[in-house]
Amino acid sequence: MISYTMSLLTISTILISLALVQYSIGIWTERISRRLKAWHLLFFWSGLLFDISGTLAMHKLSGGKFILTDPHTLTGQLALWLMFGHAIWASVVIARNIDSMKDRFHSISIFVWAIWLIPYIGGMVLAMR
Repeated sequence: MISYTMSLLTISTILISLALVQYSIGIWTERISRRLKAWHLLFFWSGLLFDISGTLAMHKLSGGKFILTDPHTLTGQLALWLMFGHAIWASVVIARNIDSMKDRFHSISIFVWAIWLIPYIGGMVLAMR
């Protein structure tokens, strides 16, 4: 029988990994196409939702502790807020339908994705300890 803690750890790991997959598909397909398209939003928003869900599961796993002085917590929060802002801004760009904004958007995306990788990789390193 699998323990509650092990199940929660497995669920949170799967959710965070799904966030990586979804967000990376959105970021890199947008980067390769060099133009933001409406379908990229699906990957940005679903990546964010998977990340929030996985983060909440990990938060519960840690006993509900939320220590803002912890580097992993700080970078994780920064990444979540950047992802949220990125998804909102992408939605605005698509809604405004201005070609020049769609063409430049990928430069912002790579920055947000790179920042998001810091807590993702950090979490893996912490889990291996």
